[in-house]
Amino acid sequence: MIESVFKVGGKLIRGNRLRKLCLHLGEIGCRHRILLVPGGGPFADTVRVQDTSYGLSDGAAHWMAILAMDQYGHLLADLIPRSKLVRTINEAKKIAGSGRVPVLLPFEMMYHKDPLPQSWSVTSDSISAWIAKIARAPMLVLLKEVDGLYSVNPGKKEGNKMLENIRIDQLSSNKGVDPYFAKIMKTSPFKLWVINGQDPERAAELMSKGRTRGTCLLR
Repeated sequence: MIESVFKVGGKLIRGNRLRKLCLHLGEIGCRHRILLVPGGGPFADTVRVQDTSYGLSDGAAHWMAILAMDQYGHLLADLIPRSKLVRTINEAKKIAGSGRVPVLLPFEMMYHKDPLPQSWSVTSDSISAWIAKIARAPMLVLLKEVDGLYSVNPGKKEGNKMLENIRIDQLSSNKGVDPYFAKIMKTSPFKLWVINGQDPERAAELMSKGRTRGTCLLR
């Protein structure tokens, strides 16, 4: 069984902390059965630029963006000790059970099943939630470049505060996740945490103690 799905946000590629995060994820994978889902990061940003320039169809932009997740996945697997690229949930379970870290390349599975709307309202947040659901994982952790979800847009400072807890009805309007994310979470039983991947000790603390600094979804 997969204990937790970790989505590694694309913005974590900025700066010099991604390597440290990857080392920590490798260590966590020795003690816990985890599955990593890559974000899109600068690879998906390139798709957005081309969409703006050429007015891509929804389908083309959707699949190009998921291919961008595959690219980021190759980068993560290169940085995480004892990791292995996988393309199916069954592969992931076998690798995780052996004490290694599976890094899922989602394109092949997503293209075959086509389970989500082909729209920019669906990002790696929603895709990771769908993956956690079909993997029957007890927990999904979104590793982002901020401490958690905020009362208003994370980029704004005035009147803004990090939410330690959030309800489903609040999640649907929160700018820290994509617009479709709450729809998947409404029918998903697993725990949700949003934590800062730039402080990777929090991921280890969450797996060992069940809590850390971040935002937890109230059920």
